[in-house]
Amino acid sequence: MDPGAATGHPAPRPRWEWRRRPGRVLAALSVLTAALLACHRAVPNRMGRLGSLLESFLPWLGLLVVLLFVLALLRRSALALLAVLLPVAAWTHLFGGLIPPAARPGPHDLVVVQHNVSDENPDPEGTARALADAGPDLIALQELLPEALPHYEKALAPRYPYHAVQGTVGLWSRHPISGVRPLDIKPAAIVEPWDRGLRTVVHTPRADIAVHVAHLPSVRVRATGLASARRDESAALLGRAVAAEEQRTVVLLGDLNGTVDDRGLSPLTSRMNMPQRGFALSFPAAFPVARIDQVMARSATVTGIRTLPATGSDHLPVAATLTLG
Repeated sequence: MDPGAATGHPAPRPRWEWRRRPGRVLAALSVLTAALLACHRAVPNRMGRLGSLLESFLPWLGLLVVLLFVLALLRRSALALLAVLLPVAAWTHLFGGLIPPAARPGPHDLVVVQHNVSDENPDPEGTARALADAGPDLIALQELLPEALPHYEKALAPRYPYHAVQGTVGLWSRHPISGVRPLDIKPAAIVEPWDRGLRTVVHTPRADIAVHVAHLPSVRVRATGLASARRDESAALLGRAVAAEEQRTVVLLGDLNGTVDDRGLSPLTSRMNMPQRGFALSFPAAFPVARIDQVMARSATVTGIRTLPATGSDHLPVAATLTLG
């Protein structure tokens, strides 16, 4: 007999009926998130460069992991809580080492600053002074306009007597430099003047190092996916330049318009050492979501990277410490 027949109301559903599916949807989402983190290279890149798009924001999957954990707690599901351990482990493996803040430079570190100063920067001298106040050995700049260049030269000259400029990129150094030449990283489809790469040798007290400064083409996120073909082509050219570099130690400073996880930069990242500590999200300055301003090295260790206070640019400057040898 129906328990609710006497009153005319349906009987309350037994408590156990609400637990027939103990967090299976959450568990499935956790497994999927873990798969995206651990196997992001398996996401195809042919259509819309979806793989590169995912990799550009890969660390942010950590927010989804946190949400899944909270929902699993609210659901009180042992299955969901166990499953969420999978993306936790995958995210920690990929990015856990970056969580500690970048260490302050020690007595034998090389300190470098990388900054896209923006071609709309209203205060180039103030920007230059702010970068110099961080006390680096090297300062690499992109988007240097001819009319703004004298302001940077004037502000940096007292502390950085050596500098080189090639097109819209430049390097200022405390140490002597030599062998300055352009880097040919121009994509074939660009027909207008385009000069965004330089190479020089910096003679530090510890060793002579080749320094490459570069500004790769911009990418765009569109309804069809990530438009990065020119960036990828330029990255391949830059990777060849690094491979052909005769100096044993190479330091690359640049606005690469891509994160180190983005497979479009693999011609570089496969040859270079990445920062060991620090996220240093640099773009956009108002609410940074990705680090596209990079410091990489060959035969040297980038021990840490951090952002500096905002300037008049839409990028945040990044400062990194390196150990040579």
